[in-house]
Amino acid sequence: MKIIDIRETSAPLGSTMRNAFIDFSKMTLSVVAVLTDVVRDGKPVVGFGFTSNGRYAQGGVLRERLIPRLLEAEPESLVDDTGGNFDPAHVRACLMKNEKPGGHGERAFAVGALDAAIWDAVAKIEEKPLYRVVAERFNNGDFDTQVPVYPGGGYYDPDKGLAGLKAEMQGYRDAGYTLMKMKIGGAPLDEDLARIEAALEVAGGGENLAVDANAALDLDGALKYAGAMAGYGLAWFEEPIDPLDYEAHADLAAAAKMPLATGENLFSLIDAVNLMRHGGLRRDRDWLQFDPSLCYGPSEFIAIVKAGQELGWRPERHGPHGGQQLGLHLAAGLQLGGTETYPLVFQPFGGFGDDAVIEGGLVGLPEAPGLGVETKSELYNTVLKPLANL
Repeated sequence: MKIIDIRETSAPLGSTMRNAFIDFSKMTLSVVAVLTDVVRDGKPVVGFGFTSNGRYAQGGVLRERLIPRLLEAEPESLVDDTGGNFDPAHVRACLMKNEKPGGHGERAFAVGALDAAIWDAVAKIEEKPLYRVVAERFNNGDFDTQVPVYPGGGYYDPDKGLAGLKAEMQGYRDAGYTLMKMKIGGAPLDEDLARIEAALEVAGGGENLAVDANAALDLDGALKYAGAMAGYGLAWFEEPIDPLDYEAHADLAAAAKMPLATGENLFSLIDAVNLMRHGGLRRDRDWLQFDPSLCYGPSEFIAIVKAGQELGWRPERHGPHGGQQLGLHLAAGLQLGGTETYPLVFQPFGGFGDDAVIEGGLVGLPEAPGLGVETKSELYNTVLKPLANL
């Protein structure tokens, strides 16, 4: 059993939309295909992985360091004790060989793409959807057959206005979502309040609407927003301030009654643990939103959830960021509190398989082996299949 080739490419996410901090006009992500000599249903098993939106492709790190390490490794060093499958822990150790601790920045995304691809291959070799493999290995075999899901949307767009925002939210309601998310922090407070009120006309109660400032505010600004939004009863206030300013998070959590959510821009186990230890977040109401594609992949994400349990955080307080099929599998297999999706933006990577049905704010789980990216036809046919030359 061995990896016979690894291929990578950069894919664009160009868009006119923006959040409070960045626009997406030149945004890219990395896509990898791990080709193995294992055959299932008459075809070689290929594991696919890709990074997440909001960051950039990591082609240099992949080509110059990580991919050569895997291809140069002794094949037996990458498999489990039975020799019947790849071992993600062994692969991770190979990827991180000769890498210094700390500095968990952009290499985490490159490792994350490869780690996701290895898990995709592992599940395909076992001929199971990934969430079942995760449940069997890390959750006593228990999993959820439906997962709460919300669309990430409500971006600033020069062509939309309030009418366009309301139309977008109505589209989510019509598609079966109950909880929705929109962007704030990139306009004057009064303008953002008007946008929130417009969205609430469609969403109904505040529990059906979350807001996301993408870390664009300082503590004083976040306190002003929290005070101004206090009467709306919103689901949560996401990424209000710099994700690494744990003291400011603690100050905000002490002053704001509304739930807070953060974590998507922390890329390692130790950063996540430090947030849970020192960020002042409240385990009964706040949300942890680490992105499995950005924090060294599903292996590290699972370790973060387990570390959180030791610190008193129930899995139900986690909701993976990223809006991809990977987050859905992890949410189901670890029985987390839900996951994000991007049905309209970041295509063809955002969203779930073509046959996914949203009803009452819940999505069912796919039965395709692995991540099931093959069920997302545009993604598979235009990006993944050509990359692997299948």
